[in-house]
Amino acid sequence: MLRSLLISILTVIAANCFAAPVQQLYSPDRSIRLDISMAAGLTYTVSADGVNLILPSVIDMELLGGQKLSGGMRVKNISRRSVNEVITAAIPDKRRLIPDVYNELTLQFKNGFSVVFRAYNDGAAYRILTGFKNDITIKQETARYSFPAGAHAYAPIIQKREGQDIYHTSFEELYPYGALDSLSADSFMYSPVLISPRDNYKIGLTESDLDDYPGMFLRGDNSAALTASFAPYPLTERVQPGDYPQKVVAQRANYLAKTKGTRSFPWRVMIIARQDKELPGNDLVYRLASPSKIKDTSWIHPGQSTDEWIIDINLFNVPFKAGLNTASYKYYIDFAKRFGFERIMMDAGWSDNNDLFKINPAINMDTLAAYAKKQGVKLSMWTLSMTLDRQLDSALKQFQKWGVDFIMTDFIDRDDQQVVNFYKRITQACADAHIMIMFHGAYPPKGFNRTYPNNITREGVLGSEYNIWSNKPTPAHNLTLPFTRMLAGPMDYEPGLLNNAAQGRFIQQKGNPMSQGTRSNQLAMFVVYDNPLQIFSGNPSQGYLEPKFMELLGSLPTVWDETIILDAKVAGYIVTARKKGNQWFIAGMTNQARDITLDLGFLGDAGYDAVTCTDGANADHYGSDYRIGTKQITKKDKLPIHMAPGGGFLIKLTSRERHTY
Repeated sequence: MLRSLLISILTVIAANCFAAPVQQLYSPDRSIRLDISMAAGLTYTVSADGVNLILPSVIDMELLGGQKLSGGMRVKNISRRSVNEVITAAIPDKRRLIPDVYNELTLQFKNGFSVVFRAYNDGAAYRILTGFKNDITIKQETARYSFPAGAHAYAPIIQKREGQDIYHTSFEELYPYGALDSLSADSFMYSPVLISPRDNYKIGLTESDLDDYPGMFLRGDNSAALTASFAPYPLTERVQPGDYPQKVVAQRANYLAKTKGTRSFPWRVMIIARQDKELPGNDLVYRLASPSKIKDTSWIHPGQSTDEWIIDINLFNVPFKAGLNTASYKYYIDFAKRFGFERIMMDAGWSDNNDLFKINPAINMDTLAAYAKKQGVKLSMWTLSMTLDRQLDSALKQFQKWGVDFIMTDFIDRDDQQVVNFYKRITQACADAHIMIMFHGAYPPKGFNRTYPNNITREGVLGSEYNIWSNKPTPAHNLTLPFTRMLAGPMDYEPGLLNNAAQGRFIQQKGNPMSQGTRSNQLAMFVVYDNPLQIFSGNPSQGYLEPKFMELLGSLPTVWDETIILDAKVAGYIVTARKKGNQWFIAGMTNQARDITLDLGFLGDAGYDAVTCTDGANADHYGSDYRIGTKQITKKDKLPIHMAPGGGFLIKLTSRERHTY
């Protein structure tokens, strides 16, 4: 027996000392394969269905003292495992039950570094681990992604700000499509970036489980490759003055992060799709994130809210002077109650931006808090991030007294290690106070919404507000977001504008902003876009004139039991079906005029009562033209639908079978 045990030990030692120079890792369905090479540093390739999608790509990390993952890279241990589990999402922005099925390979090296690789049926990922006794300082991480010649990308190129370095950004850019080799070293972009490597394949590059470490940017080099770049640690900061002051970095260090010696670093995520429609429903980033740090999430209440900022409180048909005052917010509370919104947002201006206790003299917060409570509507408050940080404990106590269960904090515009830790600290403090939080001027969630479900959504998107001062939110842009930004988690686009125009008839105007596209297109966004706390940005005075439309909008859920993308093409169109209880909601958006036929075979056997909102006969030139109707349907029916240019539709289906939930 002793001889057999000795032979087994020697076999393991030999296997580890003379590890094959290339290790292979397959997805559970064996359609995706990673080839991991240790011949010259650490590189990997990724193929799907036998097609090479990612060519040899480099992984490395260097500490400030000179130690490198690739230095003296001798294998200590190789381990594998397979996982087949189901995650129950605390706040299900796509689906409540999430299959988590993958194969994993871990390479442990003798130099204190390890790398874990995972292969899923819909993507791949890796992360670096360190195992040092003392704290470490990360000088640099290398993540280079190489693609076949001719690869293209939808890349959010950052527009550098005057007087600030390239790492200052609100993460709100367009996603122009172009050849990857046209992107130079000056082309900095944040993730997700969507790559079209060849044929119909798409790869979403992003990250997950970002913690105590800077976020990943990508940059070109005039080849079919992208290289990661990370904001160095901020040594000193200065305050950028203005109406919304914020901290910007004055001097950066020659390293990325000081952190614990034994830890795991963010996942580098590669979402793989054979068809465009596989992207918007993908939840790989969520699966890779750390489980919730909040044990009891029962106090977190998703739902819909109003916000007044985009329309500049431009109310009409009211007996009071509209503006930042008690009467206007009472009007918003009444509107929310009338049409089923759970809360209203009190945006910038309710207090001094630099002092949350210096309340606008035209607003009586005690009166509003009492009135909102009487009406069964919650108040939500905007804050400036620098002010919230300074007044955090006392502000949260005051919010609790007002019955506030949701706040926004704004103007952050960075993701270096210090700011990443700011997100975590603020979110934990809000969780302790049972308050949900949304970050604006923010990087995408990247799985943080799984770890801290009370960070219910984030901005990090060129959204509805841009209609005020630009023509950037085109139908094509809005139809790029589900395939790009949305891969990294929920996004606060703030749809619902009730002044709508065809793209060629669009006019920029403050106070009465237009959307480019139709009213039905705006309505569809509430179902197409992931956001557990959807914000209606339209004018309630106009909404009161259209009660059937607002009743339909106000009845829409914001979290879902299931999501199915029926058909889609990046920047072209999307048709999304979502289930909540005994109801289905089907929504579509298009760039250009389009006729489709809905196959309802995914429905259950019961009959359904349908409420439909489709583009009106004249929506191609009068964007606010829509038609609401009702009908009874079954899964055997085929529904023809016409969408105008920049158009859309929404169908609400309620099962005629009785269910108890």
